[in-house]
Amino acid sequence: MDFLFELFVGKPVWLWLMFLGIVIALMAFDLGVLHKDDHELGVAESLKLSAFYIFIAILFGGYIWWAWQNGTLVTSDGTNPVASYFQGYIIEKVLSIDNVFVISLIFGYFAIPRKYQYRALVWGIIGVIILRGIMIAVGAELISNYSWVTLVFAAFLALTGIKMLVVPEGDMDVSKNPVVKLTAKYMNVTKDLHGQKFFVRQPHPTTGKLVVFATPLFVALIVINFADLIFAVDSVPAIFLITTDTFIVYTANIMAILGLRALYFALAALVHRFHYLKYALAVVLIFIGMKGFYSYFFGKFDPYLSLAITIGIIAAGIFYSLWKTRDGGDDGHGKEAKAAK
Repeated sequence: MDFLFELFVGKPVWLWLMFLGIVIALMAFDLGVLHKDDHELGVAESLKLSAFYIFIAILFGGYIWWAWQNGTLVTSDGTNPVASYFQGYIIEKVLSIDNVFVISLIFGYFAIPRKYQYRALVWGIIGVIILRGIMIAVGAELISNYSWVTLVFAAFLALTGIKMLVVPEGDMDVSKNPVVKLTAKYMNVTKDLHGQKFFVRQPHPTTGKLVVFATPLFVALIVINFADLIFAVDSVPAIFLITTDTFIVYTANIMAILGLRALYFALAALVHRFHYLKYALAVVLIFIGMKGFYSYFFGKFDPYLSLAITIGIIAAGIFYSLWKTRDGGDDGHGKEAKAAK
């Protein structure tokens, strides 16, 4: 399984350990200090915490710029690491907004109280760190051995963007999720929550012996990580078309996801205000896909121009969405808005 080591190619181990140390420290501070006692996270607190994570992401981008200027950080593909990092971060951040509605449905299906939701989301980051790492390693291995894979990624993103523009979204039925079915079939799961616990020991209904049961909070956590894996099918190819440097790809992904957990509670209440953002995101995916074709056949696209175009399209989507819903209406999408609350 040599591809698992692809993440470390071209970068010193200490650089990876430094980044993982930052992630672990943030999670420990989040769970051990800010949310030592479970409580319902309000919109204001969610926005403040999200601003903190965005600030950390910008600081890390500043470090990438400093290391690049001093020659201690060189990308494996010769791309501009600063522009690539921020473009990847922004795309991943916007793609993550789509996750919010799905996460809301999952928590609603398992009847998880809001005061336990944040802890489950933060613990879910551990799974994301591992799963994204494996996906990025596989992607890096494929691209290094078969350069034409970038054309597959480009075509996939362009078609995904077109599909988002023309195909209406369907309602998600959590009960039909394969993870839900598998856990119900092969695991002992309690009917009720047990506070913030993922596992409890209680008598088996048939034998009467004490056995380990998973709680609905654990099952919800697994389903959310599975959903994130599905969403990564879009985001990972997108950033690989920006840069193939695994350090930039991985750090931009994880930094965006760290902030999503904090922003979730504000977005869940306001997601209906950003209905038209998905169309802007669709255009961005088509743009990144077309840029992938251009780069493959004609050479690298200007990184700062690409970053500016991405920011411009997403900003237009945000402002148009806010303008269309400025009167407090949901523009005919009340169903989604109510489901997300």
